[in-house]
Amino acid sequence: MGVKPYYGPDFGLLLSQDPEIAQVLLDELDRERGGIQLIASENFTSPAVLAALGSTLTNKYAEGYPGRRYYGGCEVVDRAERLAIERACALFGAEHANVQPHSGASANLAAYAALLKPGDTMLAMALPHGGHLTHGSKVNFSGKWFDVVSYGVRRDTELIDYDEVRDLALRHGPKVIVCGATAYPRLIDYQVFRGIADEVGAWLLADAAHPIGLMAGGAIPSAVPYADVVTLTTHKTLRGPRGGAILCTGELAGRIDRAVFPFVQGGPLMHVVAAKAVAFAEAMRPGFAGYAQRVIANARALTEALTREGMRAVSGGTDTHLALIDLRELGVSGAEAERRCAAAGITLNRNAVPYDPEPAAIASGIRVGTPCVTTQGMGLQDLEEIGTLVSRAVRSPGSSAEVRERVAALLAIHRPYLSEY
Repeated sequence: MGVKPYYGPDFGLLLSQDPEIAQVLLDELDRERGGIQLIASENFTSPAVLAALGSTLTNKYAEGYPGRRYYGGCEVVDRAERLAIERACALFGAEHANVQPHSGASANLAAYAALLKPGDTMLAMALPHGGHLTHGSKVNFSGKWFDVVSYGVRRDTELIDYDEVRDLALRHGPKVIVCGATAYPRLIDYQVFRGIADEVGAWLLADAAHPIGLMAGGAIPSAVPYADVVTLTTHKTLRGPRGGAILCTGELAGRIDRAVFPFVQGGPLMHVVAAKAVAFAEAMRPGFAGYAQRVIANARALTEALTREGMRAVSGGTDTHLALIDLRELGVSGAEAERRCAAAGITLNRNAVPYDPEPAAIASGIRVGTPCVTTQGMGLQDLEEIGTLVSRAVRSPGSSAEVRERVAALLAIHRPYLSEY
């Protein structure tokens, strides 16, 4: 008897009552299982996380916090949220955790609301250099509501210039310094940022949405001992449900909680909160540390393979789960590379490189990440082959059928949702 794919709870009922949406679920499962997923901000949750997401906890409105709700009947969901809070604090060694933010952007909005007033100055990494929209982009609330001073990376090394960060902090006197990125492949020195924040009397906010799972697994240094506030997502390297959370010092606990509710959000998504609790528990198991280490090892193997294929890695490599690849020497835009890879069964995203002459919609680079393929059980040799396949797809769009065959061969061995991990 073969192993059946996991479709989620009560799929048969959904299939009979709403075949159109059921087909969407089936098609998405086929998409995830039918290609190599290299999106750095994605992962495959466990069936246990999916079970919590598809539970009756979605029915409960629970404005407020455990023991302090604005609705009756919350005694059961209170237990789920308390478990999530306790597990988050234990996992990261944090004094306080708020597990209600719907996303990383919501977590950042709440953190800013707790620490800043409109018009205050914040110092954060520029979006074109690897920062996030919520770090001060002019099209985002952060850039519209606050006076944002941006730092970037050096042209020669493509690494954060900590001297520039200090000079900007001394010159502008920010109330909050944000460290963290979505497309920066190297470790961030949180201790240096802590020193700069202390020197200018600023709060230090670490946006650890991307590397938080690597921190949980002990594969890279944690931001928690250094930052006043750490915002995170639970769906990237942490391998949980789509959502956000905030860790902070005991001193800021009340301000953070009031900023999440009632300032930013109303009722939390209790099925997602329960799924976060499941993910935190999974990350505390011994096997997760090995997973986090393999994510980084695989990212390095992939980056080195791409480099051997003549595809330049920004900053010369990676220390984390992702790499940024500059395609200008190949004469292929990031957008075109994304399309060519998609045709070959490889999913990744175009991404600006530092000092990129192209607009973001076109971009000169691609971003690749290894959380998904590592969850699938792929190892160093697999990632070396994937590097060759990415290069072949980008350089020779006519080879997409051949690349797809090799992709299918890899996935025949490593396919998600055929067994638990």
